[in-house]
Amino acid sequence: MSVKNQVQLITYPDSLGGDLRALSEILSRYFADIFKGGIHILPPFPSSGDRGFAPLTYLEIEPAFGTWEDIRRIGEGFDVMLDLMVNHISRQSPYFEDFLKRGRKSRYADMFITLDKVWPGGNPPQEDVARIFLRRPEHPFSDIIIEETGQIERIWTTFGKETPSEQIDIDLQSEQARRLLADSLTHFARQGIKIVRLDAVAYVTKKAGTNCFFVEPEIYQFLEWIAGVAAPLGIELVLEVHAPYAIQRRLAERGYWVYDFVLPALILHTLLSKSSRKLCDYLEICPRRQFTMLDCHDGIPILPDMEGILEVKEARKIVDTCVQRGANLSHILSPRDKAEDGFDVHQIGCTYYSALGCDDDAYMAARAIQFFAPGVPQVYYVGLLAGENDPESVRLTGEGRAINRHNYDIAEIDQALQKDVVRRLLRLIRFRNEYPAFDGHFDVLKSDDRDVLLSWQKGDYVCSLHVNLHTCQTIITYTGEAREIREYRV
Repeated sequence: MSVKNQVQLITYPDSLGGDLRALSEILSRYFADIFKGGIHILPPFPSSGDRGFAPLTYLEIEPAFGTWEDIRRIGEGFDVMLDLMVNHISRQSPYFEDFLKRGRKSRYADMFITLDKVWPGGNPPQEDVARIFLRRPEHPFSDIIIEETGQIERIWTTFGKETPSEQIDIDLQSEQARRLLADSLTHFARQGIKIVRLDAVAYVTKKAGTNCFFVEPEIYQFLEWIAGVAAPLGIELVLEVHAPYAIQRRLAERGYWVYDFVLPALILHTLLSKSSRKLCDYLEICPRRQFTMLDCHDGIPILPDMEGILEVKEARKIVDTCVQRGANLSHILSPRDKAEDGFDVHQIGCTYYSALGCDDDAYMAARAIQFFAPGVPQVYYVGLLAGENDPESVRLTGEGRAINRHNYDIAEIDQALQKDVVRRLLRLIRFRNEYPAFDGHFDVLKSDDRDVLLSWQKGDYVCSLHVNLHTCQTIITYTGEAREIREYRV
């Protein structure tokens, strides 16, 4: 199969209606002709943390969400994408629980990364630890006590706020870990899954003396292996890598699907600065084999994604504006990965609609640019409904990212669908899905700095986008069936 060049939805299994059965009904009732590109359902598996991203297993669906039958029902109308957390698994998974009980006598012992696998004697030099790209303070390790022996084992845990972490890294050099991933992909294929997102894939390469993040050429060896597993199953893989854009280009050049994590902040910069130069320069060179997004369950990417794209002062302006509009921030933890002046914002926690000051015209201009940019567009469910920041969820959960993870009941969905900006967005999605030129040739047209001019052409079908950055007036001009010129005010 091949990925459809049409708009996809990103949603948690319980965010639209409360569970998978409700999601299926809502998709059929409201959005049957909207998400022709498919539905990315964020992890619906039994999990012990990080809202699904600490999976116990991939073979089951969390009962509170539903069953595999519910997933298959959604798959009857839409291509379904699921996540495979290739870097880690839950501390409460049967694999790690057995290791926690028996230690190195466990039949799953080789699945996990004790530090002697990376450094002789298991004692990493401080200079090596200082090189590692950190997602936890100080170091990416957790000490655990083996139940049968009382022995302390130090293992690799890239993510997690708890100590020991709820997310335990797996050793992708081990046969056991690879069998786990291969069996999971096989099970996905049997359930009709068409696309799989490899979450945290850049962290799977642990190598002494490196930053242990996207280590080349080792990362390509792993990707070749897992692509070889997925291809015969008819599954497309999408790589989730937050890194400077040059890495995305290298991956795309090797034939992998990637994410355009530059576009969200770059469009904000364009609309805030009223300058199109950096956006147009980037669109000339960005990967074509990519998924685009403006918002997602994590946040608006800043570092390291925007390195080499925006200057620090430009990134600061975006951050300061979003904070003024109610955003919160997550930060880079590795000292050597911060900007020279100490700027360290990793992601902005904020809905995209709130980031634009709840300005309908600016929001539609942003979506139009996203949909005209090369790649397959994804729309996060909160962005679909033009949702605003949810500080109450942050207060209740203690999780900053909850600001953009509001769960909608049916009444809230009905109410959101009455908003003019949502109706405008649905119309734009239909145009992006149906107009044939988006499967053709893309051009960045010459314009002055206060305008964005983009075009697509396939045969007689031509459409162009004009965004006036000073007014946010957005117009699409296109040829109709009889080659007549039509105009569509977004």
